[in-house]
Amino acid sequence: MQFNSFIGPVLDREKLKKSLSGARIPVKYELYLHFCIVITLLCALGYMLLHLLFLVFEVSINPLPFLPPSVSHLLIFAVLVVGIFCALISYPSLVARGRKTRIDLDLPYAITYMEALSTNVTLYSLFKSVFEAEDLYGEVSRECGMIVRDVELFGEDLLTAMRNLQKTTPSENFADLLNDLALVFKTGGDMKEFFDSRSERFREIARQELETTLQVMEMIAEVYVTAFVAGPIAIIIMLVAQNLSGRGQMAGVMPLMYIALPLGAIALIVILYYLLPSDNLTISRREIRESEFADEIIKKQPEKEHNLDFIKNLEARKKWLRVREILEHPFRFYISDYQIGLFIGMILALIVTGWYFTGGFAQVFPKYTIETFICILVIALAIPVLLAYEARKIYSNKVEAQLPELLRDIADMKDVGMTLQGAVDMVSRSKIGVLSSELKIASEEMKWGYSTSSALIRMEERIGLVSVKRAISLIVKASEITDYLRDILTIAIGDLEHYLKMKLKRFNVSFVYLAVIYLSFGIYLYCAYQLNDAFVASFREMNVTFDITGNVQDMFRVGIIIGGFSGIMAGQLSSNNILAGLKHTVIFLLASIVLFVYIL
Repeated sequence: MQFNSFIGPVLDREKLKKSLSGARIPVKYELYLHFCIVITLLCALGYMLLHLLFLVFEVSINPLPFLPPSVSHLLIFAVLVVGIFCALISYPSLVARGRKTRIDLDLPYAITYMEALSTNVTLYSLFKSVFEAEDLYGEVSRECGMIVRDVELFGEDLLTAMRNLQKTTPSENFADLLNDLALVFKTGGDMKEFFDSRSERFREIARQELETTLQVMEMIAEVYVTAFVAGPIAIIIMLVAQNLSGRGQMAGVMPLMYIALPLGAIALIVILYYLLPSDNLTISRREIRESEFADEIIKKQPEKEHNLDFIKNLEARKKWLRVREILEHPFRFYISDYQIGLFIGMILALIVTGWYFTGGFAQVFPKYTIETFICILVIALAIPVLLAYEARKIYSNKVEAQLPELLRDIADMKDVGMTLQGAVDMVSRSKIGVLSSELKIASEEMKWGYSTSSALIRMEERIGLVSVKRAISLIVKASEITDYLRDILTIAIGDLEHYLKMKLKRFNVSFVYLAVIYLSFGIYLYCAYQLNDAFVASFREMNVTFDITGNVQDMFRVGIIIGGFSGIMAGQLSSNNILAGLKHTVIFLLASIVLFVYIL
């Protein structure tokens, strides 16, 4: 604790406290600071023990060969200690900043959801409904969960719970909304009109927040391209030129690049992960249980001993139905769970590994065998997963593009006086692409006796996409409390169009930097080709020969590192999802194999 009293005054105490609460890290300021100091000291001790071990076994390693060994080790020690401590101290702020972005981007959808329910529902019930829809509204649901916790567990009144959340939420916009809601609640104002007046304002705030986030993304992308693609190109050009003249330090600098490049790339990828919202392609499903009567109508009976044979038969029947569904729709099952693709990828990776250890791999790739094996292993592991991800993305894009048209058709049917059930039945007969089959199933279920709400809920669970669930759940909840669905459908359509515009804007910005990453990696490969082919050929004309095997191998290894992490970075920039970068990684690794194994 003495370290705490020494370092504490240097830090912004209140800012760190607010970051911890905004990041929902349930740790006190003093304890977290103590944790940061202990971890930093342990890392420093580990580095000193490693250095002592090298001295005992007389292993001479100079991480920075252009500096004296003592200066080099001291500099790395200082960077290690300061870097780890700063990273740990900055972590809560980074998480809180990312949560703020996600709250501001999801808040318009939560507001329209609350607007649809606000006619006949209390304010507390609105917060609880958003909290229970966590798969739809993400961080906004978690914030509303704090109000539910304070009311139900801690016994606070609603206004006190809202004030508590105002103090701890990382989003100033959400805090302002809570403040205005409290005023409307105290004065007995119309909640529906309030939410309606705030809906467009918070959509504009979400657009501004996205622009700010994209500017941060652009800055990180420029740092990555400059430091981790252009930088290695310049360094390697100088090192290769020196190495060819016999005075190079390539052997000393390359291990440092093997460590520094991955660590730096991982740091930027982690920062992007916390700061940027990801494209939500999650397919979430839950079991729907039907009951003829509501829970309040059914008379509570004393619990009896369960019939174990009946339960076993029921579970066996469920498993058989699940197996039959998988056999009927294997592709849908494949894209619904990435673990299946990962399992297939692991089998392919084991086959490649067995091929390598039996010697067959070396016969096909006699040159740079280990480097090529690493590339092929990563490619084999990644391809089944990336196929599942890309197929799910295509499916998601098709559904999201067709959903506004579906809702407009239903709204038009409602305008001519049709019931919601009749509107769904009429629209299901038209061809609207991917959603047609699901609508037909929902329409048939309504004819069999299912309620309209139940059939639509089952449809949204079969599809499983968050964007679909937001729209359908909005309609279902509204249909349970009112027959005037035209306004609700208009709100749902507006929400969807806002979501698609935001998604398109992010894609347009990220596409530019995606092209820059491809161009940068292409320049690296071109430089490698020129240095080891045309440049060396010019010396051969003067009867001067060089052994470039070491140069090509080192550049191949750096190309593997840059290609692998550049692909992941491209995925983070475009979708903030590592899986989105797997296809780019595969392309970069294949290009590296073609150049270094077959061309050079």
